Parts: sequence; C-alpha cells; structure tokens
Amino acid sequence: MFSGRAWRLVAFGDPEEGIELQETVWAEPPPGQLLIRVRTAGAGFPDVLMAAGRFPLLGAPPFGLGEEAAGEVVAVPPGSRFAVGDRVAGITAFLEGWGGYAEYAYLREHSTVRIPSGMTDEQAGGFPIGFRTAYAALVERAPVEPGQTLLVLGAAGSTGAAALQLGRALGATTIAVAGGPEKLAFCARHGADHVVDHRAGDMTARIDAITRGRGVDLVYDPVGGSTAATALRSIAPRGRIAVVGLASGSPVPLDPMDMLLRNYTAVGVLASPGEPAAEAAVWDRLADLAGRGEIATPVGAVHGFGDVPRMIAAQAAPGPGKSVVRVA
Repeated sequence: MFSGRAWRLVAFGDPEEGIELQETVWAEPPPGQLLIRVRTAGAGFPDVLMAAGRFPLLGAPPFGLGEEAAGEVVAVPPGSRFAVGDRVAGITAFLEGWGGYAEYAYLREHSTVRIPSGMTDEQAGGFPIGFRTAYAALVERAPVEPGQTLLVLGAAGSTGAAALQLGRALGATTIAVAGGPEKLAFCARHGADHVVDHRAGDMTARIDAITRGRGVDLVYDPVGGSTAATALRSIAPRGRIAVVGLASGSPVPLDPMDMLLRNYTAVGVLASPGEPAAEAAVWDRLADLAGRGEIATPVGAVHGFGDVPRMIAAQAAPGPGKSVVRVA
C-alpha cells in the first residue's frame, strides 16, 4: 500500500470550488496497470470538461483528475514488462477514477513508455495524450502521406502542437492556424511550415495562397465551431477532416451534401488503446521519434502541485504550449 495526496473532483462546476486535495491510499496495481510515484502530470482542455460534467466517458464525482503522468515505477503486477525504478510516462487510469494530479498514479501498462534519454520531466509529463492523439489521427484514422499538406487548427494548443510536429516528422507540409502573434510565433518554433492567424484577415484566402489554390489534404481539428467550418472551405478534393475535439464548445458543423459534392471525408478520432502488442508498438515508435529529436513536448506553463484547481480553470483559454504540473 502507498499513501499520499491526490486532487479529486468532488462536485461538478467551478474547478476552484469542486476540486479538493485529499489523503489517498493506492493498493498494489492490478494486471494491466503499474503504479508510479508522480513527478509531473500533463494538463489540457479535457480537465475543464471533466470538472464541468461534460466529459462523456466519466460518471459522477468523486474521481481523480489528470489523464497523463510521468515518474518512477514503484509497483508492478506479476509478468509486467516494466520494473520498479523504471522512469516512465503514460496514460493514467482516469476512466476508473484514478488521475495523475497526485503523488502516486496508476498507468495503463500498454499505454506507457520508458522515457527516452534526454527527455525532461516536464516534457515527459505532457508527452502521452497529445502525441498519442496525433498518432491516432495522422497514422491510424486519417493517414497523412509524405508530400501532402496538413492544416492544424488550434495549433498552439497541446494536441495541435503535437500534430504539427508529428505531421512534419511524417513528411507533410504543415500549416498552423492559431490566434495572435504570440501563438503564431510559438507554432513557427514547433513544426509549422506556414502560419495563419484566424483572427486577422481572410483565412480562406491565406490558405489558398499557401497551397496555390489546391487546398489541404487533411484538416486536424481539435477546435470545431466556426473556425473548423471555415477550414472546410479549404479542403482539397479527396481530402479529410480529422474530428479530434471541440475546444470551441461545439463540434465542426458537417453538411453531408457539401461532403458529397466536394468529395471529402470526415473521420472521428478517439485514441483508445488497441490490441496490447500493437499498442506497445505505437508507443515504441513515438519514443523512437522523440529519442531522435523529431518530436518533443511543446512545454508551455509549468505549475506547482498546489495550483491544480486554478490551473484547470485556466485551461479553458490557456497560453501556447502544453501546461504541465510538477508534482515532485
């Protein structure tokens, strides 16, 4: 048994009122999981949805928050491919009520990877969700090919910036869509070949100029709403839109007749784990790309463990990059 503190949601609503720091006990991990002493945990917009009661995969509180974490393994079940002392990052058992904003966390074994040499704790804590989601979209669900053009919405956000880097590593030309000079500069530093400010000027005309009228092969959409609707005007024939999220508050509005007449496809993306060996291979590939420096967590703000409720409230309109909580 391990004991420590964990941030837990006790009531839906304002995160600063509904999240409490509680003393908690963690038992030995069951098969398929491992237990880590947390050093860092990644944050994101799903935390906002969970706190508000709008995350579709979770029931009522109380439950722990934090989908991803990094640290040292302290316990494993028999037959695990990990060992006590391994430095790892992975996706937490948040769907079972155990999150990463805690001194200890359960990780899904087949959604966990040994941290590559040279990756910092902050990078490791924010690595799993963004890059696994980007991989699900750009490799598994709507594959982008070398030489194709990838348009990333919300490109200064955690999953958007991960998609920029992975898309570039896969050989695509990347166009980042974000709002304001600070976020555009961030995108340019993190894998964008071109940047477009959706708040200034004609977004469609800008994309048309970049692609010389051809349009884009794939739209990566974690935003939805009117921004995604505008991006659809720039999709090339036989193009795809990967529907990843709805940070705007509403999903992209799709018109089946428009899809038919302009011959494009919409693909839903949920990075759910597959068969264990195949899932482990995905993480090995991501770790290899990170180890070779082709992808790296675009760390933004780093928060203290005591700031979790305020940090979650701020995820509704975060600054550029991946927000990370330092636990230890």
